[in-house]
Amino acid sequence: MNYKEALQHKKESVEKADDSILKLYHIVITPANTDESYKYIEDFTKNPEKFNDESCKKYCTDGEYEVVSFKKEN
Repeated sequence: MNYKEALQHKKESVEKADDSILKLYHIVITPANTDESYKYIEDFTKNPEKFNDESCKKYCTDGEYEVVSFKKEN
């Protein structure tokens, strides 16, 4: 999906998610390309506060995105 579609999908996912899910998991937009997504998530987990939804754009080379969730580290 393109970035605009991914942004809408993330918004809907966050609205539907239970508060406990939001406390335990990051819900982020990443590049659809596996290698680019891996690099984005790796950098994101080092300092999540430095990232926003548009941060994924600089990791993406083909304009294709997806919304993923993964457990927050303690």
